[in-house]
Amino acid sequence: MSKAIKDMLVDDLKSRLRDVGDVIVVSLGKLDAQKTTQLRQTLRKKRISLQLVKNSLARRAMSDTPLAPAFEQAEGMLAIAWGGEDVVDLAKELDRLQGVKDFEGFECRCGALDGSRLEAADVKRVAKWPTRSEQLSILSGQISSLGSTISGQILSAGGSLAGQLKSRVEDLEKAGEGAAAAS
Repeated sequence: MSKAIKDMLVDDLKSRLRDVGDVIVVSLGKLDAQKTTQLRQTLRKKRISLQLVKNSLARRAMSDTPLAPAFEQAEGMLAIAWGGEDVVDLAKELDRLQGVKDFEGFECRCGALDGSRLEAADVKRVAKWPTRSEQLSILSGQISSLGSTISGQILSAGGSLAGQLKSRVEDLEKAGEGAAAAS
């Protein structure tokens, strides 16, 4: 491959990954073209991109970026996966696909998360984290729980006070009626 073509490939890869903060490097194993196409279609449904890369070109393209650690020890035929809702969503989907019989040989090798290198075991751990939407759901539940607890405590104390006032008013009215009847 000529230097001009390599430079074009490096520039293309840089432009594709310009705004990407997290990637996972995967091995396609011995997947044939048909299985690889099925894999890409499956990932595309989840808004995940997959691109086969030459290791040396990927290293050149990602040098001086937060994604560089993913390619430090890259060997063999690899592909880069990025996208999805967040890195957890990406890791969950790739981890799930490792267990699918149709994609036997597909495996996560490493990755980069916030400028740090992820090993294959780290990718599995990230896949167990809650996704962004799950985290937001948990957070909103915790916030509304606090609000309902405070509301219940205020209403409880207020209800108790209102009951005591009502009882006292009734006592005073009875005492007033009893005094008026005696006169």
